Amino acid sequence: MEQTRRYPIGVQSFEKIREGGFLYIDKTALVYDLVTSNTIYFLSRPRRFGKSLLVTTLEAYFSGRKELFRGLAMESLEKDWTEYPVLHFDFSGTKYFSTGDLEGQLRIQLSRMEEKYGKNPDEVTPAERFGGIIRRAYEKTGRQVVFLVDEYDAPLLDSNSNPELQEKLRNMLRSFYSVVKMSDAMLRFVFITGISKFSQMSIFSELNSLQNISMKDRFSAICGITDKELREQLGPDVEALAAKNGESYEEALEHLRRMYDGYHFSPECEDIYNPFSLLNAFNDRRYGKYWFSSGTPTFLIELLRKCDYDIESLEGTTLRAEGFDVPTERITNPIPVLYQSGYLTIKNYNFAADLYTLAYPNDEVRLGFINSFIPSYLSDPYHKQDSFIYDFTEDLRKGDLEKCMRGLTAFFASIPYDLDNKTEKHYHTIFYLLFSMTGLYVESEVRSAVGRADVVIKTPTHIYVFELKVDGSAEDALRQIDSKGYLVPYTADGRKLVKVGVNFDSATRTVSEWKAVEG
Repeated sequence: MEQTRRYPIGVQSFEKIREGGFLYIDKTALVYDLVTSNTIYFLSRPRRFGKSLLVTTLEAYFSGRKELFRGLAMESLEKDWTEYPVLHFDFSGTKYFSTGDLEGQLRIQLSRMEEKYGKNPDEVTPAERFGGIIRRAYEKTGRQVVFLVDEYDAPLLDSNSNPELQEKLRNMLRSFYSVVKMSDAMLRFVFITGISKFSQMSIFSELNSLQNISMKDRFSAICGITDKELREQLGPDVEALAAKNGESYEEALEHLRRMYDGYHFSPECEDIYNPFSLLNAFNDRRYGKYWFSSGTPTFLIELLRKCDYDIESLEGTTLRAEGFDVPTERITNPIPVLYQSGYLTIKNYNFAADLYTLAYPNDEVRLGFINSFIPSYLSDPYHKQDSFIYDFTEDLRKGDLEKCMRGLTAFFASIPYDLDNKTEKHYHTIFYLLFSMTGLYVESEVRSAVGRADVVIKTPTHIYVFELKVDGSAEDALRQIDSKGYLVPYTADGRKLVKVGVNFDSATRTVSEWKAVEG
């Protein structure tokens, strides 16, 4: 099928998308709701989720660019198009390794605005210059000013490992944003975006009227692509992807759902797809790992190590509402950071307890994130795990458990790594990481009535329940599966049940024995 769509890969400007004939999912009804409801907003979303596109859409609207909205919902909603002076700041253009980097960005962007609205030589600091620009723009045009900020937290994320520098940057930004409160009467609209909202309370502490819409149902779909939008507006794209990969339309929809869907940003948010990955998949007509490969979560992995967090418990972890507002400078729990960064998302909300259940949104994120941890546990410079995982997965799908376990034993024995911690938990984590990379359905620490099974793996034909021991015996592991009733939750499933006892030898650092019994 000939490709006729123009996908906005790497295009984040609303103007360029509309003038260039690129695909645009119409969000302008939500934009209209936003601009007519309040004055000062904050929105947090993961990277590559359309924040910059939203900011430039707001810029086009407040600049009175009616022609760009032709054929969109905004065209019929807005009756009185008014051009306002727009001050658009974007902090994503550089890395911030010193206060000079932030000073330079502020200087460049303020100078550009002073060329349009004039400059007062008595205004020296960024805050003084910013305040002067707002006043002159207001006086020159006779209209209130619109202030838009994209990636406000870029300086703070870059300096996350340097508390002293981060505090200096935070104070600089706090001084800069304090102008907003002093200029309140001259401001028509303020919109601030970023990945993290953890520092916003301290940076914007003086903005009493700031409305955080990051977890509001009403605006939950303002970024990203909903399942409804996919089905109603992207049907031809799904069909082309299906044809290229030898799938039916419904199979392609399910494949897309597993890979890129699953984000929820509020208690009753509809399913949202990662737009960056979805559009790349349509453009390439293949199911790639686009979002994860576009940036590595190095600082998150370091944070998890620092906190000594059990990565196996990430799937299904819980957090109360107030836990999302932890300040950056006092992070002791990595979960809020993982949520804001897009590696975890809301899967359930208990209204009575005000408790959120979080998990990986989809396979793209889960497999990519877990893969990032393997170097922490295995010194594997030749990527032996790649070929092992492929063979292991194929054998398991075929039900050849004996061949799987021979491969697992040989794999562990072939990798020279030093272990300071020879506990059962350490081997269990390695086991979990490798199995999770197979792409099969893997659960860890699965609850039963009287205990937790170590690892449960589901294939189309089998359910394998693994119990691991270190310097014990495979028989001990099997007895624990029986005594704790780990197979009981799956007895009505219909697939063949297999219990597997595995023992690791801490001296040889590999599997010393294993036994399997059908349930």
